[in-house]
Amino acid sequence: MAEQRVVFDFAISFSNGGGIQGQGFRLDIIGDDISDDALATYIVQDLRLLMVSKVDILKKRIIAEAHKRGELDHTAAIDNEAAANALFIDLSHRIEHGMITYKGLPAPLICDHLSREQSRQHYAAGTEFQIGRIDMVANTGTYLDTPYHRYADGIDLAGMPLTRIANLPGLVVRVQGSSDRAIDWPSFAASDVAGKAVLVHTGWSRHWRTDQYFEGHPFLTERAAVYLRDCGAALVGIDSLNIDDISTGQRPVHSTLLAAGIPIVEHLTGLENLPIDGFRFSAVPPKICGMGTFPVRAHAWLPVS
Repeated sequence: MAEQRVVFDFAISFSNGGGIQGQGFRLDIIGDDISDDALATYIVQDLRLLMVSKVDILKKRIIAEAHKRGELDHTAAIDNEAAANALFIDLSHRIEHGMITYKGLPAPLICDHLSREQSRQHYAAGTEFQIGRIDMVANTGTYLDTPYHRYADGIDLAGMPLTRIANLPGLVVRVQGSSDRAIDWPSFAASDVAGKAVLVHTGWSRHWRTDQYFEGHPFLTERAAVYLRDCGAALVGIDSLNIDDISTGQRPVHSTLLAAGIPIVEHLTGLENLPIDGFRFSAVPPKICGMGTFPVRAHAWLPVS
């Protein structure tokens, strides 16, 4: 069968302003057709474009023409043995007495169950202990959502495999500075998300513990969630109030990702300290039955030579 190429015009808009256009662009394809969305993904990847908000494909036609290059390998191996020499980066907010994570949910109450002074009655002279107590909702601080959070028959905290939440190859997608709150699928098209913890860096965590944090936060669109699901993302995190738009009662991003068994981490922080890739990510909660959400000490480690 003759090799095929697609010829098309395109117009790309960026979420932080500006855009580019191309006329008569040619690209190798496999088969005799390609969808506009798949074509948009290829053009964003080939040009290595970041913060893309929209791609319009125009005047598309398929021609019989020999391919100009072979298959590209976009994968990069990460040496697991480098863990012995690693830089650890904390990506979690501190949980403090009285803080509000999400409006309408109560703040944690942190106190002593057994104070050091009280413990002296039970131990030998010079020996004392403190046993702490915390009363909080599961959605406090930086936390992980499992499928059970959304679906009654979904995997809960105790059932979530460690392979989905620990030591994952990480990828940061930077959209800070975008003029659009809605983060759509083209923002992810320049990267290989398959098997990775995809961490969306919006910069919103700078508003943590302020009233601004609760108003006008960035979020993913349903199409972005479908794209990440279909491209095989292992986990999706965001440094924002919610991965969904909360202006309505619908939660399409939670529904799409959690239905596919893809855990979500919300209220991350410190993503500006990470490179785009080349790191490992973990966000492991306690092994609790019958709960779908719980705080995590989310962190990344970078191999250091």
